[in-house]
Amino acid sequence: MTDPLPVVIDRTSPVPLYHQLSEQLTALIEDGILKPGDPFENELALAQRLRLSRPTVRRAISELVSRGLLVRRRGIGTTVANQVVHRRDELTSLYEDLVRAGRTPSTEVLELQTGVVDERAAEALGLAPDAGLVAITRLRSADDGPLAVLRNWLPPEYGDLTRESLEAEGLYALLRARGRQPVVAHQTIGARGPTRANGGSCAWAATTPC
Repeated sequence: MTDPLPVVIDRTSPVPLYHQLSEQLTALIEDGILKPGDPFENELALAQRLRLSRPTVRRAISELVSRGLLVRRRGIGTTVANQVVHRRDELTSLYEDLVRAGRTPSTEVLELQTGVVDERAAEALGLAPDAGLVAITRLRSADDGPLAVLRNWLPPEYGDLTRESLEAEGLYALLRARGRQPVVAHQTIGARGPTRANGGSCAWAATTPC
């Protein structure tokens, strides 16, 4: 029988439960408490012991599988990957990544709207479906060339953000200046042909910090 994993869930924390679980499981693997080839605690048993729903536990485990930390095998179950290669980074914005890479980013705010209703974004932010969100669309360039179109949704409290501040700094830096540290992000990146709607850019990215 697999020993119970030393995981503690803080229900008063703003960090989503699945992310708390996945981060602690990652630490157990990286710190060598869970070793390559070790069997992993049963999903149902873990959910019952931590008083979490099975979808929450399944989502956390799936993240580790997708990152190559865990392996699912039919007839064997879930085990720690034999070779674990993982780099833990802080959550950074594209603006910050470009600066770190020695490039010169610039930003043009294409749209800045308040009172926008978007049920999917509101759910991700833990707000009511009819909450009036701040919707931002920006064109990010680097070294004088367009790189990406970024679309973000923020809670109503950020309705005082200005085009000038968004064009001068990265969004995550502005959030940190207000005492809000982004800890989870859902990001979608893809390529498409240039159109008037995306300002002629050949790439787009949408990120919603949670």
